[in-house]
Amino acid sequence: MKIGVTDTGKPSYKKYVEWLQRLQPLETIKLSYQLNNADAIDKCDGVLLTGGQDVHPKFYGKPEFLSEVDAADLDTHRDEFELQIIVRSQQLPLPMLAICRGLQAVNVALGGTLIPDIVHAGYPSHRLDGSDTARHRVNVTFDSLLKTIVSVSQGEINSRHHQAADKLGKGLKIAAISDDGIIEALELKDRERKPFFLCVQWHPERMNDFENPFSKNILQEFLKAIQLHQQ
Repeated sequence: MKIGVTDTGKPSYKKYVEWLQRLQPLETIKLSYQLNNADAIDKCDGVLLTGGQDVHPKFYGKPEFLSEVDAADLDTHRDEFELQIIVRSQQLPLPMLAICRGLQAVNVALGGTLIPDIVHAGYPSHRLDGSDTARHRVNVTFDSLLKTIVSVSQGEINSRHHQAADKLGKGLKIAAISDDGIIEALELKDRERKPFFLCVQWHPERMNDFENPFSKNILQEFLKAIQLHQQ
């Protein structure tokens, strides 16, 4: 089993790999524009889109939002590379799990838009200052893949984001939402006969309570879907 993992460009990349390998040995392939290896996706059995910096608003047709994003941390090379990875992984198609920025990139790749800063938009903050993550409740859509995976209607997740999905990309539907109305998970409307596809706004790889179904169950089902896809 080989899973492509998009490069964060930071030490946090290791956390994603360690989380993926927590239940069984597997091989990961770092997908990075710095390695110029977009074609490596063709060797992967699944793909994990990682968190990180904001997506440049020009990619979702809102260049006027530039003042509301962390412009100093933008990386348009990463944006272009990962949008390409998303499109290619859907063409193959491959099981996909997208985390935090990954959710936002998927929404943009499928024609959606983002809220550039949820606090500026009038929502409560979904992150704490410093390196810690906030915690809050999510409400799971009753007829979603996510509900099948976690087997609960509500739960507590970690949170460290200031952007969120706004207009949904083509073919997507909401799988979870916070009490204050922020989209916390996305999946495909039509998932029949298609590989695993789930986007979450939280960080399952960073949860201290791995047994939390919003971490462990998601990993289990992602790996199971990859194994089935290999057959």
